[in-house]
Amino acid sequence: MSREDVDRLQALLPGSVRAVTEFRGDTTVTVRREDIVRVAQTLRDDPGLAFDMVIDVLGVDMYRPEERFEVIYNLYSLKYRRYLRLKVPVDEQDLTVPTVTGVWPGANWHERETYDMFGIIFAGHPDLRRLYLPEEFEYYPLRKDFPTMGIPDSLPLPRR
Repeated sequence: MSREDVDRLQALLPGSVRAVTEFRGDTTVTVRREDIVRVAQTLRDDPGLAFDMVIDVLGVDMYRPEERFEVIYNLYSLKYRRYLRLKVPVDEQDLTVPTVTGVWPGANWHERETYDMFGIIFAGHPDLRRLYLPEEFEYYPLRKDFPTMGIPDSLPLPRR
């Protein structure tokens, strides 16, 4: 994504973009959590941007006091053949982020996986339930405070 595209996004949605970073040709746009759906719709629908594909949605545990988690959206524009990374900071006290499945239906399973592994709740998701672990499992294994060796007897193992 070029600097002109970032400027266009900032002009279309003033105040939604918190930060823009570039590293080795990759652009990351940090947006406010409450604006993620509007930003996603703009990125998809604006003819000059046309980010029509979500490649991945993932969580990151930064293990810091404020805005501990981040939700990362890797996007691609088929028309312009370019990538963009969106980042949404999430505070540990409020682990809710609006879902983007209404914009990119392909985000469905990725958001479920992020919920299952980090406990980040995607508000408005059509089927937010655990993907890998049982619903009654009360831990989130990709959080940095989860023990490396797991929690003994937290999952019943099948009998041989």
